[in-house]
Amino acid sequence: MKKLVLSLAMVATVTFAFGQKKVVKEAEKGFKSGNLQTALTAIDAATTNPETSTDPATFLVKAQIHTKIFATDSSNTKETLEAGNQALATFNKTFEMAGSSKTSPVGKSVYAEEVPGLPDNLRPYSLITLKNLSFDKALDRYNEEDMEMSYEFFNLAGEIDKTDSTIHYNAGFLANDLGRFEDAKKHFGYLFELPSYNKTNAYYFMVQILSTEEKNPEAAFALVSKARAEYPNDKVLAEYEIQLLLQLNKMDEAMAQIKDALAKDPNNPGLLLRSGYLKEQGGDLEAALVDYKKSVEVDPNFFEGNYYTGALMLEKSRSILAELNTLSDAEWEKRSKEMGTQADELYKQAVPFFTKALEIKPDNTDIMIILFQVHTRLKNTAEVGALNTKISAILGANWQEN
Repeated sequence: MKKLVLSLAMVATVTFAFGQKKVVKEAEKGFKSGNLQTALTAIDAATTNPETSTDPATFLVKAQIHTKIFATDSSNTKETLEAGNQALATFNKTFEMAGSSKTSPVGKSVYAEEVPGLPDNLRPYSLITLKNLSFDKALDRYNEEDMEMSYEFFNLAGEIDKTDSTIHYNAGFLANDLGRFEDAKKHFGYLFELPSYNKTNAYYFMVQILSTEEKNPEAAFALVSKARAEYPNDKVLAEYEIQLLLQLNKMDEAMAQIKDALAKDPNNPGLLLRSGYLKEQGGDLEAALVDYKKSVEVDPNFFEGNYYTGALMLEKSRSILAELNTLSDAEWEKRSKEMGTQADELYKQAVPFFTKALEIKPDNTDIMIILFQVHTRLKNTAEVGALNTKISAILGANWQEN
């Protein structure tokens, strides 16, 4: 009798286990036929049952179902993304249960490669499938100008593959554009780990984030120094290094870098501008003016070059007038005409530079006001009237009182 009872218990156990495996088979059948919600209900039951919940193959089926749900949802909304995130989490759990081995039967299925052009019933719906689908959905959202969701789908694809440079560059670019700077740093950080990848653009973005958004020039300088060691001939990185040296008030180092950069690229207007700026800060106004003027000769449409040239001429003129005002009455009588003429000549020389700057940025009221003041000093009544009309149209008739 005991043997009979024991036999019956064993039969019941086997029947129960067989029943649970049958649930997995039903889930697989629903997955293959496209009856995905029924398949998901069945596999959820199997993943919570002691008889099948320890088998990584059970979770593999669940991950594949979520991936197929992700694939068939063309709305590409947050709900779609959630299905993708669930698939990724389940694939990760499956792989861990399979001993994190890509050579195990389940591990091979998790990372099964896709062959282009395969019919749907032969697609592996693996982690690689999920990555490819995420990439396609990111492009779809980008083309529809939904940058937030485009980023999210690129990010999902990037979570699957930390070594895909295209995915991480796109994700970093979008995150930066969206103001999600921590996310941008994460993706650019992955790019820095790729030994053969050209990282210059990633370095450009990261330096800008650190120096401008995070206002951390020390960290930005440390990064650009590392980048310069890796790409010593990159002109943009060289300019960033100089800019950060100036920001950190390391004038001697900045000048040394500028001289080195100008030796390689003597007609670079940005470098000439920085060279002039350093010379101006050091008190050598004549040498600074030479560099500023040359930057404009190289590129007549260089706004900063025109502006800095005009501004330095005005500064020199004001210095002359300030010196004149300190003279004794006798000295003033003797030198006022000469010094006044020198000052006016500098004002005249500044006019074409500010005029060009205004041509480049025609709505810049600061330059309009500077020109108004210069022409007033030079008694150019027609130019004063024209500028007053233009400024009044933008700032109002009483702009001089504000």
